[in-house]
Amino acid sequence: MPKLKVAQIKPGMRGIEVTGKIIRKGDKRVVETKFGTATVSWAILEDETRSIRLNLWRRQIDEVRVGGTVRLVNAFVRVYKDEMELNIGSDGRIDVLECGPLWKERRLSQNSC
Repeated sequence: MPKLKVAQIKPGMRGIEVTGKIIRKGDKRVVETKFGTATVSWAILEDETRSIRLNLWRRQIDEVRVGGTVRLVNAFVRVYKDEMELNIGSDGRIDVLECGPLWKERRLSQNSC
């Protein structure tokens, strides 16, 4: 699985690993999919080279915090409205490496974000 910087990401890539900081996060909203009702949101992932939108579905939404550092494993890239977006499918994962400054106290007391 290639480990990439955000600037190295190209449309259509699959099975990539990228690490960065969450600098922004959108509100949750409920949508209808072909599989039923789902909760969706987004975040902006940034490393030292660039930033990119990250789509978040269901439980993924609560896994990331603004200011936290994450590693996306087995991510894939899609283009929507001429912009690349990262996605994590059922065979991928989000590893939280650092919770972020707002969650430091909670992390120490509960050993998680």
